[in-house]
Amino acid sequence: MAEIARGRSDSPVLQLRVALTASNYSSLVEFYRAGLGMEPADSWTSGDGRGLMFEMGHATLEVFDEGYARFVDEIEVGAQASGHVRLALQVPDVAAAVDRLVQHGATLVHPVVTTPWGDLSARVEAPDGLQVTLFQSKAGDA
Repeated sequence: MAEIARGRSDSPVLQLRVALTASNYSSLVEFYRAGLGMEPADSWTSGDGRGLMFEMGHATLEVFDEGYARFVDEIEVGAQASGHVRLALQVPDVAAAVDRLVQHGATLVHPVVTTPWGDLSARVEAPDGLQVTLFQSKAGDA
C-alpha cells in the first residue's frame, strides 16, 4: 500500500465533523465537556433545539470490515463489543481520561490494555450508548 499523506492541502475533504443526536443533551455535553475537559468552540439554538461544537484536533475516518472490527474489539475489550460507529480519541493520559469520563457519565467497557502496536487503549460507553476508545500513543508518537 502506498504511504498515506496526512494533512495534505490538496485533499478533497478539508474537515471531518461527527454530529451526534442525543436524547439527553445535557448528559452528553457533560460527558464531553467535563469528562474530557474540552471547551465548546461554538454553540447554536433554534426554537427549542440547541447544538454545541467541540474542536477535537486532527481527524481521520477509519473504515473497517467486520473481521477487522472484531480484531480491534478483541484487543481493546476481549470480545466483539462495538456497534456500527465507534469514536477513537487520542488523549495525553488514558487512565486519567477514563477516570474523568466515568465520573461524568461514562460506563467502563474495558480498562486500559496495551495494544500489539504499543498504544495504551481503554473503552468506555458514553451516556448515549456510543462506544468510545481512548488511546494514548506510545512514547514519542504525536
